[in-house]
Amino acid sequence: MNNSIVTEFMILGLTQKPELEGLLFIIFLFIYFVAFLGNMLIVIAIVYNTILHTPMYVLLLALAIVDIICTTSIIPKILATMLTSRKTISYGGCMSQLFFFTWSLGAEMVLFTTMAYDRYVAICFPLRYSAIMNHYMCVALLSIVMAIAVINSWVHTGLILRLTFCGSNTIDHFFCEIPPLLALSCSPVRINEVMVYVADITLAVGDFTLTCISYCFIIAAILRIRTTEGKRKAFSTCSSHLIVVSLYYSPVIYTYIRPASSYTFERDKVVAALYTLVTPTLNPIVYSFRNKDMQAGIRKVFAFLKH
Repeated sequence: MNNSIVTEFMILGLTQKPELEGLLFIIFLFIYFVAFLGNMLIVIAIVYNTILHTPMYVLLLALAIVDIICTTSIIPKILATMLTSRKTISYGGCMSQLFFFTWSLGAEMVLFTTMAYDRYVAICFPLRYSAIMNHYMCVALLSIVMAIAVINSWVHTGLILRLTFCGSNTIDHFFCEIPPLLALSCSPVRINEVMVYVADITLAVGDFTLTCISYCFIIAAILRIRTTEGKRKAFSTCSSHLIVVSLYYSPVIYTYIRPASSYTFERDKVVAALYTLVTPTLNPIVYSFRNKDMQAGIRKVFAFLKH
């Protein structure tokens, strides 16, 4: 049941300086343009090319879809508030934004771990890869990702819906996220904080640990490669993957592992930009555009569009 007295929220955004809003609008529009088109290109290339219908690329397809949903749930609303003097979002709109963002957050974390496992099997057990990562395993892994993401989102959104917002309706953030909403609530948020902490430990810390373990095994396998060029390419790929993964997990763990009372608005808005804007923009470049099969698939898409 919705006990909220507040019917809409005021979103302050990244800055309260009007002279910076024009520059921020261009930056956000560019980020959304790059993230949306980059991830959409991956989706089209994988769907269109049957040669890319393998577990690795299906997982990349899922990651691209998650990134599209993540950025689309946040950035268009930011751009709209920058263009008008009415910087508000309805209560229902805020809860919808919270649900889709929390869903994409959970899905992305589990997907990173799943993709790391896929690479671990491919590099450490190349002869058994087709047997292990078969169609059924791929469907099972994606089903687990979806189930965890949906449960995580429903739990946190449901707990937020139980809260009463009867005082200030000003969100000192650029979108509806759990910590600033908890800071606004005038009802007890202890259960919310406990569930956020549990999710952060199990999903963020847990998935990050499993991902790192997978890459440790991968690096150990790479060290056994005899050719220097092969080692160089493999290390380059692994290091870029780990950098992006770290850029995602570190700010997420930092943001959600603390109680709402310790939330520092100015600093945490910048931290949130790393996992809501930067990572979805970098993922297509790091995971897909450097891959030769993906490059060939993208060229086929452009060749098809020319005709």
